[in-house]
Order: sequence, then structure tokens, then C-alpha cells
Amino acid sequence: MDHHDRVPTFSRHAILKAVTRLLFDRAYFWHLAALVFIGDTALTALIIRFVSFTEIDWETYMIQAHIADKSELNYANITGPTGPAVYPAGHLYIHRSLYHLTSGGTNVQLAQHLYGALYIALLVLTAAIYRRTDSTPNWLTLLFPLSKRLHSIFVLRLFNDCWSVLAVHVAVLAYQTRGRENLAGVLFSIALSIKMSALLYLPGILVVLFKRVGPLRTAAHVGLIALIQVFVGWSYLSTYPKQYLHASFDFSRVFLYQWTVNWRLVDEEVFLSPIWAKGLLLGHLIALVLFAIFRWCGGVDGVIALLRRGLRRPDQPTALLPVTANHVTVILFTSNLVGILFARSLHYQFYSWYALQIPFLAWKTPYPIPVKLALSAAIEYAWNVFPSTPLSSGILLGANVALLGGLWLSSGAGYALRQQQKTD
Repeated sequence: MDHHDRVPTFSRHAILKAVTRLLFDRAYFWHLAALVFIGDTALTALIIRFVSFTEIDWETYMIQAHIADKSELNYANITGPTGPAVYPAGHLYIHRSLYHLTSGGTNVQLAQHLYGALYIALLVLTAAIYRRTDSTPNWLTLLFPLSKRLHSIFVLRLFNDCWSVLAVHVAVLAYQTRGRENLAGVLFSIALSIKMSALLYLPGILVVLFKRVGPLRTAAHVGLIALIQVFVGWSYLSTYPKQYLHASFDFSRVFLYQWTVNWRLVDEEVFLSPIWAKGLLLGHLIALVLFAIFRWCGGVDGVIALLRRGLRRPDQPTALLPVTANHVTVILFTSNLVGILFARSLHYQFYSWYALQIPFLAWKTPYPIPVKLALSAAIEYAWNVFPSTPLSSGILLGANVALLGGLWLSSGAGYALRQQQKTD
């Protein structure tokens, strides 16, 4: 009898030990992640099977692809039901391929399954980024499948943001590793060729490169990014350059107030005013400068020291400390978050830009774990309110500010030094 009584106790202990290892032991990171991928693959398949597809931009993408497929090179003539093509040439190349794969866009279910695979690939890439940092617990991957909005963006709406987000995450993975800068630059430029929202990472990328490879190679890297843009868009740049550049990289474009998720706290007149746009741009620049000077650089690798070394030896790395995967990820994800916070308009699909980065960023704040989770939940809630309201917009703004503020507070003096030493 005593023997039988001990078996359940042993089993419970073994199960608890196994679960603890899965959740916290870095050696079991990919074991838990694999379970997450398998579970989310099943969930995504069920969503495709039982939840109706919603037409928003897919038809327009396909019509634009059809027009481009007929050798139309004037971007002003590449248009669809919801408007003209407003993305760089990479967008058209991807959707021309999808046009042929899905019988002119009519086989929507096939497209949904392709986007489902794209979504799972993004999960795997994000997990790889987390693992490389060696600074987050395994259990954060359990948060990946919990976003209703992210599933919707990928498999129920088929937005082009999905392709850009995937490419930029591959680029982040490459930037994490010293010696992969050229590959990372190509990948980043590919992301940019699909949608210029990838530019939000550029300030962070420049800081990382300046520290890791010095000013000359940083300048060469920017040249590489630009060269890839010319290569991808050459068919259009060499024929109707003005129309292509105006459509693809229109920084003056104003989004409609009715579709915005953020800034419902202000009325439409303020939202659309040039003064408001300039104020947000100024805030964006100030936030980036403050983070660059006081948070992304510090200790022996302070800004002044980096600039002096860069001027003395422009062909050499300026940082004395290794620019680790953790440091790179904090900088790039924060750079992206700053851009999102100060964006004048955020449409629902823009959530994909940082949805899977939120657990990482929240973990880097000094808040208690319940607060970290509450921030993630608040952001997810706000992105699921349709149409957005002043309350949901306020919640999103407050949570994003709290997230960025937490990153600032956790940094403190000597932030860069401490962050790098953790993973050296």
C-alpha cells in the first residue's frame, strides 16, 4: 500500500520537474517552442477552416499584380479598388507570384494557407531571436499564439505587412551576429522594398553598425541598402522614376482618421493638421536621440567616446565592448517601438510590426511580472477594439508609453555595459 501511495507522488514530482525545465531551463528552450509551433499550427488551421475571410486589400493587391504583370511600368497606372499602389516594387513582385499561385487571386483558401505558413515561420524566427539574446525565460514563447489580431492579420486579411515583417525579423536575426552585417543589410532592404515601415528600425541599425564596424563601413552599409532598393525597383525607376518614388516612398501621405487605432484622443481636425504631424515627428526624433545618447550607448562606449574613436579610426569598430545579440535586439526593437508610438496613424494591420516583440520588450522593463503581462494584454485588447474609441486609443497610448518608459527606467546609468556583460 505504501508503495502504491508513493507512485503518484513520484509522478507529480517528475511532471513538475519536467514542466519547470520546459519553462525555465535554456537547454529546453526549443522543446517548449516546438510545442508552441505545433499548437499554433493547429490553431491557425482551425481559424482558416472555421472563420470567414474578410476582403480588405487582397482584391486590390491582385488587380495591381495583374496590371503589373502586363508590363505596366508607370506606377500611377497600377491601381485597384482601394486605390493606387503605394508600396515599393518588392510588394508587386511578391503579389505577382501570389497572383499566379492562387489562380488570379481566386483561390483565397490556398493564399490563407500560404500566409499561415508565413505566420508560423515568423514565430520560429522570433523564437530564434529570443534564444540568441539568452536573456528571456522560455515561457515567454507561450504568449506568441495568444494574439487574436495577429492571426487575423495573417490568415483572415492577407495584408502585405506580413511579408515585410517576416523579412525584417530575418534581418534582425542576421544583425545579431557579428560578421553577418552585409547579409542583414540585404534582408533589411528587401523588407523595405515591400513596405517602408521597416525604416523604423534604421536609427537603431545605424547605432549598432557604428559601434560594431565603424563609420566607414556604416556608410557603406547604407549604400548597400540603397543599392538593393535601386536593383529591386529598377524596372520602374528607369522608366517612370518620379511616379515610382512618389507612390512608394511618399512621406507626406495622410491616412484617414476613421481607420486609425491610435490618437482617437484628439479630434479629426487636429489629427489631420500639419502641426500635429510635425509635433509627432519632432517627438520621434527627440526620443531616438535621448535613447541613443543615454541608453543605447554608455560607460566606456558613451557617445562622445564612440565619436572620437570613429574620427580617429573610421575603418575600425568604435565600441570597446562586444555588441552582443541581446544589445542589438534591445536597440532594434526599441527603435521600432519609438516609431510606432509617435506614428500619426496606426491601422489594424500595423500591429504585426511589433506584436511578437512586446513580450521581449515587456520582460526588459523593471516592472513586476504581473505588470509586464498586463501591459501585453492591454496592448492586445486595444488592437482588438473595432472601431477604435478614445478609450481603446488611450489604453494603447498608455501601454506603449509605459512600455517605452519601462525600457528607459530599466536602462539607467551604465545600461549598455550591463546589458552586454549579461551575455558576454
